Amino acid sequence: MTPLLLGHRGTPRTHIENTMRGFQAALDAGLDGAELDVRRLKDGTLVIHHDEHLKDGRALPQLVAADLPDYVPTLEQLLTWAAKTGAYLNVEIKYEKARPDDRVSRTLDAIRMHGLTKQVILSSFNPLILDAARRHAPEVKRGFLYHRSYKFGPLDLVPLMLRWLKADAAHPHHSMIDAGLMAQARAGGWQVNTWTVNNPAEVIRLSALGVNALIGDLPDVLLVSR
Repeated sequence: MTPLLLGHRGTPRTHIENTMRGFQAALDAGLDGAELDVRRLKDGTLVIHHDEHLKDGRALPQLVAADLPDYVPTLEQLLTWAAKTGAYLNVEIKYEKARPDDRVSRTLDAIRMHGLTKQVILSSFNPLILDAARRHAPEVKRGFLYHRSYKFGPLDLVPLMLRWLKADAAHPHHSMIDAGLMAQARAGGWQVNTWTVNNPAEVIRLSALGVNALIGDLPDVLLVSR
């Protein structure tokens, strides 16, 4: 099986991360699409940005659309591009508080409006966001993100969490993946998508284990799987 290959926030080693130029560069390099992050501005605008703050220190939840630098795309711009190009998207929803806000339903409604429900997987470290997503748009795939150092609860509860969420995929950090995890995922009916893979030997190891998707910063490294 050949894994899906996604640029981590586009192509961050050669372009500003989470920008339209970076996303297009990932496709031009031969990847299948991109992983990206959704945040919400004060006026409700949904934008593509990883951190809560811009590089100049301004907090996104305190800004309106007119305040944005030109390089920060809106969710609408991103989805329009994906519908045109056929890019596959791993859409991670960021949050400032544990309880979901309207960015979950509005992100999913926009995905539906652009006809991308089969072209997207929604992901989050926050299980409450994924539960809200399941209730609002069960047809959009969902993946639960986790890492040894950044998780909700003990790691041995991850399978229970995946079942409770009716998740389609586990999204562990690549260092956590071994044959045992893959067997557990297959038994549970979950795909395994992993991040951030920037070493050719690791790409080969994970591909041999049958990982479904690889997310990384370096297109050339990811492409050794093919």
